[in-house]
Amino acid sequence: MTLTMGIPALLFPAISLTMLAYNARYLAIAALIRQLHKAYLESKSKNIRLQIANLRKRLWLIRNMQAIAILSFLTSVITMFLIYLTYNTWANIIFGISLGCLMVSLLLSFVEVQISTKALSIRLDRIEENK
Repeated sequence: MTLTMGIPALLFPAISLTMLAYNARYLAIAALIRQLHKAYLESKSKNIRLQIANLRKRLWLIRNMQAIAILSFLTSVITMFLIYLTYNTWANIIFGISLGCLMVSLLLSFVEVQISTKALSIRLDRIEENK
């Protein structure tokens, strides 16, 4: 396959939109952590401590999702630069790394969504128990 400038350029909108979604998740979790911290200072609840631990794991995942997506974006730009310099072998290798990074980032996103969904499910179960 011949790698042209257009192929890595196709990743630009995909990675940009992915990073926007990751940033939105980060901001939502940051707001929730601030809210839980305030509630914890008032009640010292074990439940809140467990939620905070869950959020710490999710924050770790989101930080790594963002970092790897940035690496994917960077390697995509490097690929285009290498194509410009006509280093096609290196461009193919770096583009493969870019795609690999994007896949890892998406897998981490999948794991984070699963943890998030499980946490919400547990919260709903607790609400139903209190009826």
